[in-house]
Amino acid sequence: MYQEYLTGLLNGDIRSLARCISLVENEATGYEQLLEQLPVNDHTKVVGITGPPGAGKSTLVNSLISSLLHDNKSVAIIAVDPSSPFNFGALLGDRIRMSQHFNHPNVFIRSMASRGALGGLSPKIIEVSDLIKAAAFDYLFIETVGVGQSEVEVAGIADTTVVVVVPEAGDEIQTMKAGLMEIADVFVVNKSDRANADIFVKNLRLLAHSKHQPGGWEIPVVKSVATKDIGITDLINAINQHHITITEQPQKQLILLADRAYQLIQHKRMKDINKPQLMQEIKTLIEKKSFNLYRYIQSKN
Repeated sequence: MYQEYLTGLLNGDIRSLARCISLVENEATGYEQLLEQLPVNDHTKVVGITGPPGAGKSTLVNSLISSLLHDNKSVAIIAVDPSSPFNFGALLGDRIRMSQHFNHPNVFIRSMASRGALGGLSPKIIEVSDLIKAAAFDYLFIETVGVGQSEVEVAGIADTTVVVVVPEAGDEIQTMKAGLMEIADVFVVNKSDRANADIFVKNLRLLAHSKHQPGGWEIPVVKSVATKDIGITDLINAINQHHITITEQPQKQLILLADRAYQLIQHKRMKDINKPQLMQEIKTLIEKKSFNLYRYIQSKN
């Protein structure tokens, strides 16, 4: 069955893409073989949109979609939402976030639950990103939950990481430097029609220009008012320019991929380990007065 879905995915069929994502998220039979057959695709620009809550990330993504569709581009969005504590599903839905684009043929929107994952991302985010890239969209935007400094994993997945802040964040710049400020390829000061926005932008540009970036990239600071579509063209130009300028695989991506490879190998090797069976074996050994934890572990290797 997965072969049929894969064929549809590679031919740009949205329903096949959605089914492939569900297969992977649920680890259904054949999902590993599906992932193993995905082609390499460097065409899709993967853009992480992150920043503190209330910065207007969803509104900004909405404006980006409208602008790119006007230029006949295809766009995919992964909106990573907080999880429900009861069923681990996403609390916010894609229809609510970006309802005006939901039925557009060149747009694919998927809400994913973070399921308690640290860093603000879903555990299957790399796999789902690879599926979407295989469908050959022009842009893939990954919008994270906005939980603060721990939300730096997105920088390891995205080709370009856009950090969205607001003028009121001026007093928090020094604190943010340790987290979100360290991962930005592009800064966006949203809601820049507010008071003191120009002073904040000036200070942020000074900070951005003091940071060394690979390939000689100078971090731009883009002013935007997403509700009025102001600054959106400048942001798209900055994203495209970064994609052209940075040709080497960033160290942060290599670190994340190595970590994910480690997790997947560990998960695969642990598949045959049954915890209830371990408990029963240990119970039997304890009753025989012959249980030694370290000898027992060695016997399992």
